[in-house]
Amino acid sequence: MREVAALAGVSLKTVSRVVNGEEGVSSEMSSAVERAIAQLDYRPNLGASNLRRRGGKTSTIAALLEDLANPFSASVHRAVEDVARSRGTLVFAASVDGQPERERELVRAFTARRVDALVVVPAGQDQSHLYPDVRAGTPVVFVDRPPRGLLADVVLSDNELAAATAVRHLAAAGHRRIGHLGDDRAISTARQRLEGYRRAHLGLGLPVDERLVVQDLRTADQAAAAVARLLSTSAPPTALFTSQNLVTLGAVRALQGLGLQHRVALVGLDDFPGADLLQPRTTVVAQDPAGIGALAAALVFRRLEGEAWTPTTHVVPTRLVPRGSGEIVPAVPGP
Repeated sequence: MREVAALAGVSLKTVSRVVNGEEGVSSEMSSAVERAIAQLDYRPNLGASNLRRRGGKTSTIAALLEDLANPFSASVHRAVEDVARSRGTLVFAASVDGQPERERELVRAFTARRVDALVVVPAGQDQSHLYPDVRAGTPVVFVDRPPRGLLADVVLSDNELAAATAVRHLAAAGHRRIGHLGDDRAISTARQRLEGYRRAHLGLGLPVDERLVVQDLRTADQAAAAVARLLSTSAPPTALFTSQNLVTLGAVRALQGLGLQHRVALVGLDDFPGADLLQPRTTVVAQDPAGIGALAAALVFRRLEGEAWTPTTHVVPTRLVPRGSGEIVPAVPGP
């Protein structure tokens, strides 16, 4: 700015006013400053400017989500971004990929860049590394899963209820042998969904056949292989509950490959693009990732505006979306 001021023959304050769009500068002086800026290729440091003008705030927040390529994470991100944009705030986003060390690295990277707040899907079993940031006044809101070792606001779905809803829906169609295809058991949501599957069986008076329970499915390919194995046994399931959208996609692929998509019922947890275009269309218990993201962002901005409350867990409802695959009746009705 000093070089611009010297070249334009004006004061440093005049350059500052032109750069920040303030009034009180003549058109001649503004033109001289703009010519000097162009000649020197001067680019204002917006970060430093914001720190001065906003009391240390940078008008940025960071969203550390599971996998930005996944439709669930993408919807959460977009909802956070929409709320932030209305507040003149930028959102940095990154994928934690279920890796605790990556979670810590990303937190360090974003806090070093002075983001005003964090929205986090926890990857590890201990989020106490965020305590210094919370103590320093940085709002932190967790989504999808609760943190461990740290008291903070959380926004999530009722995963047990969602899984139980899927199982009860399949049982209402006459199914008694319902397979469970689960995500990585190290993830709290996967454990909760398995618990919901078990509790629904108990409530319906149905035994849980552990041979029908498959966990630690991290990819669609793994899920497809698991479905093929289950359906090749002497007592295969007549219905499947898939507890995550990538697992659902793998199960659909396997059923179509085996020509069983109209004989084996399926209900997935999490909706996904194209679910209503398949044959049969895929029944899901849909979470509300947009609602989760919007609520998380709203909590962040309330904290940034000075509101204070005891950290709270907020539950966003899920809903059953019957489309066809979950309404297939078993070929041989159960007892």
